[in-house]
Amino acid sequence: MKKLTGLDVYKLLPRTNCGDCGFSTCMAFAMQVAAKRVALDQCPHVSEAAKEALGEAQAPPMRTVHIGQGARAISVGGETVLFRHEEKFHRPCAIGITVQDDLPEEELARRVREITELRFVRIGQEIGVNLVAVEHRSGDFQKALKIVRENTDLPFLLICEQPETMAQALEAVKDTRPVVYPATPENWKDMATLAKEHGCVLGVRANGVEGLSELTPKIRELGVEDLLLDPGTSGFFETLSALVRLRRLALKKVFRPVGYPTLAFAQGEDLFDLAAQGTTFICKYAQVVILPKATPELLLALLTVRQNIYTDPQVPLAIEAKVYEVGRPGPDSPVLVTTNFALTYFTVEGEVERSKVPAYIAVIDTGGLGVLNAYADDRFTAEKIVKALREYGIMEKVRHKRIIIPGLVAQLKAEIEDESGWEVIVGPEDAAGIPSFLRQQVSGEG
Repeated sequence: MKKLTGLDVYKLLPRTNCGDCGFSTCMAFAMQVAAKRVALDQCPHVSEAAKEALGEAQAPPMRTVHIGQGARAISVGGETVLFRHEEKFHRPCAIGITVQDDLPEEELARRVREITELRFVRIGQEIGVNLVAVEHRSGDFQKALKIVRENTDLPFLLICEQPETMAQALEAVKDTRPVVYPATPENWKDMATLAKEHGCVLGVRANGVEGLSELTPKIRELGVEDLLLDPGTSGFFETLSALVRLRRLALKKVFRPVGYPTLAFAQGEDLFDLAAQGTTFICKYAQVVILPKATPELLLALLTVRQNIYTDPQVPLAIEAKVYEVGRPGPDSPVLVTTNFALTYFTVEGEVERSKVPAYIAVIDTGGLGVLNAYADDRFTAEKIVKALREYGIMEKVRHKRIIIPGLVAQLKAEIEDESGWEVIVGPEDAAGIPSFLRQQVSGEG
């Protein structure tokens, strides 16, 4: 089929501009389908005849795969670009931690609970582990899965090469849509049959990119479409190379046999080594990363990398512009002013909490820009600050008429004072100086 154009797609759409697809017009949606950024079936009114006419030509180059059920279900894949600055990465990779079925029951239950509770709040977002990988060794796989299920609501990745054992184990996790892994050149028929019968995602492992491209069409013929690809490479650099090749083949060549999310296992015991491997796989280009173990420090580092990589580079991460209270501020509490760039606000909030001084933080809408960028773009001006504070009514909550502005915009002091009649105190240039600064202000030493 010739290269698909937006007009080709538009001709087959209802052309009602209903907006049910998430786009304002049918033409806008058609352009996204032609660019392979969304699937045709995102339009709930598209006809079966249209789907048949366009066939695979309209499908995104990488399939989106859904793992698990309920509130903790995750979606991976569906990516459209190699590099984040080209558009954005759409679905954060999932991070899982491995447990083994030969662990003592109490230890297994404890470890699973610990994994589930490994969650953090960073810049206002909760981040944490996405799935538990349960590896069959010499224990009772089915019994181990029952224990795991009783102690977590996270999705599962089941690791067992024996189809008979896997079939028994799946009875313990019915209706949870786990990942069944690995389907190999030796067992793929049985594993694919299990995945189809139980509605599971199938993890496919073969000898490199070539092995995967030979195996996935056979699995698809059995009716299994939701796959995760593991190139089966043993070394770190070999795995990295294979992940990059798979991504390029899927997105640039639209090579359907490898148009699926990828799976990578970090290897070893050294935490720094695991951090390096995990960071690399998150960036290039695993959609599921499995760790053999994780400490809070290791996991927070990797989750921070993922959070940074999977934000939209064209849309600053912003919070709501309003007055926030830290601690239990009263009429004599200080009033700090900052921007609504999320990282700026949460950094300031954290340092105010560390000071143990209850305070108000008045957040100005700067379009998600930080202090200096907002000032340079005329979004953090004396006029705008005064107008916002008056709208918030914050100065009616305090007996004093003082505000604290960031030290990076000390030049706004005189203009704000002239505009408002308030006293303006210039705070630290760096947020790390806020605790001692606030304590001095409260004690009267500042």
